[in-house]
Order: sequence, then C-alpha cells, then structure tokens
Amino acid sequence: MSDQTTPAASAAPQSFPCTSCGARVEFAPGTNTLQCPYCGHQQNIQATGARIQEHSFAQLAHKPRRSAQQMAAYRLVCQQCGAHTESSALSQKCQFCAAPLVADTSEDHQIAPEAVLPFALDRSAARDALRTWVKSRWFAPNRLKKVTEAESTKSTYVPHWTYDSHTTSQYQGERGDYYYVTETYTVTVNGNTETRTRQVRKIRWSPAAGRVSRFFDDVLVIGSRHVTHEQLSELEPWPLNHAQPYQPTYLAGHHTLRYDVEPEAGFEVAKQKMAKVIDGDCRRDIGGDQQRVHQVNTAHAKTTYKLMLLPVWICCYLFAGKNWQVLINGQTGEVQEPARTRSPRSPPR
Repeated sequence: MSDQTTPAASAAPQSFPCTSCGARVEFAPGTNTLQCPYCGHQQNIQATGARIQEHSFAQLAHKPRRSAQQMAAYRLVCQQCGAHTESSALSQKCQFCAAPLVADTSEDHQIAPEAVLPFALDRSAARDALRTWVKSRWFAPNRLKKVTEAESTKSTYVPHWTYDSHTTSQYQGERGDYYYVTETYTVTVNGNTETRTRQVRKIRWSPAAGRVSRFFDDVLVIGSRHVTHEQLSELEPWPLNHAQPYQPTYLAGHHTLRYDVEPEAGFEVAKQKMAKVIDGDCRRDIGGDQQRVHQVNTAHAKTTYKLMLLPVWICCYLFAGKNWQVLINGQTGEVQEPARTRSPRSPPR
C-alpha cells in the first residue's frame, strides 16, 4: 500500500429526496422505511437482492486499498442547502440544515461495509431505555435521576469486523486427578491427648496431549478507536441474524464512523478471543479434576471476514461537573454503565 494520502472522496454525497415534498428523507428506526422529517411521508426501502457475503482473509493481502491513516476526509456538498462539509464519517447530518449526508463509497479505497444491523430503537425509545436504567440504580442521587431531561443523544453506526475460522489446535498439558490419603493427627481434649484420622485430598498429575477442533462463526472485533472498547463490548450480544445487506439508505439521518482498525489487526484480536475458547476445549479434552495447559498451537483454515455496521445510541450528560457517556444497544436496548473513575470521552464528531 502506498504511503501517500488518498485525496478526499467524491464531493457528491448520496441523496434520498422525499417524493412528496422534495426534502431529504431519513431511515426510521424499527421500520424498513425512509421518513421525511418535514412532511412525514414514508418511502419503503427496496430490497436489492444482494446477500451478505464472507470474504477470504487469505486474499486480503492482494486487495488494493488504503489504510485508515492514509485516507483523507470526505468533502460533502449538501444537496438541500448547498453547504460544504468535510468529515471522516461515512454519514452524518448537515451542520447547517440537518439534512442527511451519506458519502458515496463506490470509489472509496477502503473495504466497503458488507452488512448493516439497522437501528430498532428510535430516539424516544433510547431516552426511555436511559430513563429506566437511571431509575434502576438504587445508589443514584436525585440529581442523577433527572439527567434524562437534558442529555444529548446521537445515533451512531459503529464499524465491526467479523471473522469465521476453522481451527485445529495441538496442546500439551497435564491432567490432575484427586485421590485421598488417611492422615493421623492428635488433639487435646479436656487435658487428654487423642489420636484421630482424617481424609486429605491430593492431586496426581499425569502428562496429557491431544488435538481439538472448532469452527468459529462471526467473532466480533470493534473496528473504531473513537468509542471505548470496554464500554462497547458490554453491549453484546448483538442479534446479528437481523443484519441486512449493506445499503446506504439505512445510514441516512444517522452518524456512521469509518473504520480505523485494519482487518489484519482485528484478526489478531479475534485470535485472542478464540484462544480463550480453545483453552476451555483443551481442558475439557484433558478431563480429570484439574487441568494444566502448557502449550497450544492453533492453525487457522478457511478464514473469512466482513465489515458490519452496528447501531449504538451515544448519550451524554453532565453530572457532578463532569461529562459522562452511556452507550445503548440500538437493537436490544441494553445499556452500558458509565465508568465511575473517569470522565468518558465525548461522542465522536
């Protein structure tokens, strides 16, 4: 890949005009329609016939592309008011008239999204989820229970990589089996010494080696550094079976982050996730009462990847003089608790 920075993407964003009044429509969460925020007109999102596909990881090295660090910001021209916007986001709202802006990625030098999990919760439902969460905090003071009246919320699609892989792991370790021995000891009772016995548990260790296999499906890795990974991971599990083939219409009216974690780096994270599961497989294969796993060599075959966009409501509020951030799963309504030891970063712009 070249070290030069790729010029900004096309200045003409994708446009979704309302067929009733000519304004720009937005995706309505929880539906399969685009809705005009001015006249309320709804337009169905037409199926394209496309299917969500997995892509060979082995062929990734031969795919021409630019890294996130080499990509310049998109230059977008609002089709409603004519304002110019420069942004690294795939979609957002015009800062002047709030019309939806969705970048045209057809000539982008990054990997294109393969699937999108559309928002199921609208802004009102997100506020309700936050309000319910705050009321459930028994330790929350009255000031905290009022934050839903003034919080800011932003619907944001966050890029994630998914990986499928057939793994075969050779391991070496030890198997521990319990056995018991009779031990004699003395105690003093009323000034008299008594001899007693008790059963003492011991462990007999023996060498163990073997092979385990597993197929991993859709191992998720966050593809953006703009959202704290520890926070976002707490929103799992995601109903990935509800994902749709990527269409830019699902992004209209919502903020969408462009990935800045490359798929190769993401796969290293995925392998760490897989390794924890494989360790459990090895221990079950060893059997016994306790296990020691000394070495595991894992081979990955037929590995595939894809880029998905997952929906997150980012809610910010001011409490005790600090800005706090709460994330809400845009499909399930799961709320992630904010960190109490620090102020989370503000939502990405």
